[in-house]
Amino acid sequence: MAFIIDQQNQGSFIPTTGIFEVGRLFEVDVDSPEFKELLARLYQAVNNIANVLNIKDTGYYLESEFTTGALYFNPASDDPNKLRPVFRKVIDIGALAAGVTTVAHGLTIGTTWKFVHIYGAASGTPNYYPLPFVSAGGATNIEVRVDLTNVIVTNNSGVVFTSSTVVLEYVKE
Repeated sequence: MAFIIDQQNQGSFIPTTGIFEVGRLFEVDVDSPEFKELLARLYQAVNNIANVLNIKDTGYYLESEFTTGALYFNPASDDPNKLRPVFRKVIDIGALAAGVTTVAHGLTIGTTWKFVHIYGAASGTPNYYPLPFVSAGGATNIEVRVDLTNVIVTNNSGVVFTSSTVVLEYVKE
């Protein structure tokens, strides 16, 4: 069983085909070299599973900082294996009226931080919009930005929303 991390194409992958003949497990002498090879293969299989699970992007969206499991390239290194962990935090913006809404994000942003994804959604029946939102005409956009202390949402859509959230994903070094 091969453990593959293909940064160019598909991410991590472990084949799902079986590599052990279960019937043979009961026939193998525990003192034989064949049994030692079986143990080595089992150890390798468990290690491969742990490696793949550790780099999968975790689907938790919390209001506290969370390490997603995703990895981001490091421009400060020539080593392609020196990747940076991605962190995620959800900010509950709440009701979103026309104009500017500012909500503290509670992060202490350092000089080496980089935001890699800022997105969200606003809802108010029957209107559901992605954040940020770009209208066809350009005049009714909803802008989302982050500064050192706040998430700032500028709502020019003409729609009043009853709830909204913004997701921040970032690397720290």
